[in-house]
Amino acid sequence: GTRANLHEALRDPRVKIFEPGGDITHTDLLSQAMKGIDGVFHLAALWLLHCHDFPRSAFEVNTRGTFNVLEACVAHKVKRLVYSSSASVYGDATSIPMTEDHPFNNRTFYGATKIAGEQMCRAFHQRYGLNYVGLRHMNVFGPRQDYKGAYVAVVMKILDRLEQGLPPVIHGDGSQMFDFVAVSDVARANVLAMQAETTDRFYNVGSGEGTTIRALTEMILDLTGSKMPIHYEPGGLTFVTKRIGDPTRAAHDLGFKAEIELRDGLARLIEWRSSHKESLTAAGAA
Repeated sequence: GTRANLHEALRDPRVKIFEPGGDITHTDLLSQAMKGIDGVFHLAALWLLHCHDFPRSAFEVNTRGTFNVLEACVAHKVKRLVYSSSASVYGDATSIPMTEDHPFNNRTFYGATKIAGEQMCRAFHQRYGLNYVGLRHMNVFGPRQDYKGAYVAVVMKILDRLEQGLPPVIHGDGSQMFDFVAVSDVARANVLAMQAETTDRFYNVGSGEGTTIRALTEMILDLTGSKMPIHYEPGGLTFVTKRIGDPTRAAHDLGFKAEIELRDGLARLIEWRSSHKESLTAAGAA
């Protein structure tokens, strides 16, 4: 993430930045930032492939950092925490759709840190009464998604290649199936989770619908009017092949239901990229 992503949000006088900076591994700055805070949204983490390449960093940031956040919440009597977990805790699905009771079939460092974070939330609730709720996000897409770093989102990857005049590439046969959810829906889910009465529970945040990578690519080609052929290549780093979440519990307890259909969300993203070409080009050159 970059500060530039907050440019529009900072126009709202209610939005403030903790000027000393720092991150969740800096306990003194974290403690200072928590003073007088009623609610905390904890989304700080290293991404999947960064954790794969640098497992010790994954532990230091995602696991130790989350402990620091929970400890600061208790120390400063924060009234409620919304913890961003991930569908990665499930690993490859053994049943579809996955309810929150689906077994932890994870085999990645990233997923391991998210499982650890969930268990620490439970322990802090049991030991100190920390009021929290956790969200297991499915495959999130939308504006400002990091497509330059270690983890490259599949939607952004396809759009980048098309804008470069290159055909989209699919690793494997494209039958991998995921639950895509728009980032604006995810933001709304976070707000609803903060406002809800439920505590010490975890919820899937997704559409509940599966889309194959092949169907996703064809949809993007149609929306962009591209006649590029899809190139299928073997290999590629694949951690899971099928993952669709059951949104029933979130609908019942949080009042959350994804409102943005995948096609509409992709169309909005394409329009956003078109209106932000200059900033995206600058980011790519940085």
